[in-house]
Amino acid sequence: MICLSVLYANAAGKRFDHDYYAQKHMPMVLDKLKGNGMTHYEIDRGLGGVEPGSSPTYLCIGRCYFDSLGGFQQGFGTHGAELAADIPNYTNADVVLQVSETMK
Repeated sequence: MICLSVLYANAAGKRFDHDYYAQKHMPMVLDKLKGNGMTHYEIDRGLGGVEPGSSPTYLCIGRCYFDSLGGFQQGFGTHGAELAADIPNYTNADVVLQVSETMK
């Protein structure tokens, strides 16, 4: 299984609308990419760092799971620009992407 992790970096002055992300953005991502083998997604809301009371490194981490690397590549080739255009609706944070193979 292939996992796209989308990490939204925490920094001073950055905002993140978790409700919009959970209720609009990620359902839209699944709707656009399920035909390319996207099976489901997960959302992690950053609460803190390792030290008590410290800020989280990431405001949010979204994970999109795909049956195959080819499906992921085809889906993002087709819909990536449209999905990225929605980012300003919920955050101004810097985004880090990583594609991984989920080993279990």
